[in-house]
This record gives sequence, C-alpha cells and structure tokens, in this order.
Amino acid sequence: LSAGEGGPQTGTMTECFDCDNCKESLYGRKYIQMDNGPYCIPCYDAHFANTCDECKELIGHDCRELYYEDRHYHEHCFRCFRCDRSLADEPFTCQGEELLCNDCYCSEFSSKCVACEKTVMPGSRKLEYNGQTWHEHCFICSSCQQPIGSRSFIPDKKDYYCVPCYESKFAPRCTRCKK
Repeated sequence: LSAGEGGPQTGTMTECFDCDNCKESLYGRKYIQMDNGPYCIPCYDAHFANTCDECKELIGHDCRELYYEDRHYHEHCFRCFRCDRSLADEPFTCQGEELLCNDCYCSEFSSKCVACEKTVMPGSRKLEYNGQTWHEHCFICSSCQQPIGSRSFIPDKKDYYCVPCYESKFAPRCTRCKK
C-alpha cells in the first residue's frame, strides 16, 4: 500500500522478505544485506565470495579473508612457503612468487655475522669488509676489544686493529722522542 504520490512507502505484515537471488523466504534465517537486496547465506557465498588463491575454494562469509597483490586467501591458507607458519598477523616478505616470514627470509637471504654467526637483520647497522659481514658491535679491535664501528682500522692477517692500538703495537718509534 502506498500513502500517495511521492509519499513514504508503507508495507503490511504480508510483504515478502525473500533472497534476491533464489527468492526463498528469509524469515527466521540468517542473511546478508547488499545494496541491491538481501541474500541468503548460500547465495551470498556463491555470488559474492572470492576464491582463495592457495586452496582454490570459496572464502565464505564467515571466514577471515586476507588480500595481497590482487590475490585473496583464507586466513589459514596465507602461510610461509618455507616453514608453513601463518602470515596473517606476521610481517612477511615476497621473494618471487613465494611468501616468507621474516625468520625464513633472514635465514635464507640475510648475511651472517663472522664474529657471532647470527643473522644480520635487514636494516641493522653492519660492517662489510673483504667479502665478510659483522654486526657493528661485533667488529672489534683485536687488541683493546672495543668496537671499531665506523672509525678507521688496520687489517693484519685475520686480526683488525683500531689505529691507536695498531700504532702502539706495530708502528716504528722515534729513538729520540719515542713517538
């Protein structure tokens, strides 16, 4: 029934409340309201759910859906390619087509410190010399055991010395002033 031209629309208790797709009654059933009308759960999933790029199954209305690089995933399908750990709430990296958790990425693609043999994490301060890598705090003088950091150093075989230690240990001294 209508109230007149241009007036508000009113309905009666006998008005239909059906799924916009299958036309089955939605009274007493769960449904999802879309812009073009209500849908029963099976119709909503069949017409609007995305397909998981990993398992190729529909991602139903009741699943947590993750979206990355134009691909949709179930929460439990979005996993590290190496260790199979869920990446849903973890930082991750993409290497080619493979998604990797930070731990797997670092152990495979990051360098190891020559001194402590631990991974040098991407973005951390490090020193590279002669094809080897050190954490900044692991690159120490062989004499005073203090970190060399970004200061000048002198290599001697497998040892590295800060300039003051090298000079006090190896530099020739003036016989007159001892400097």
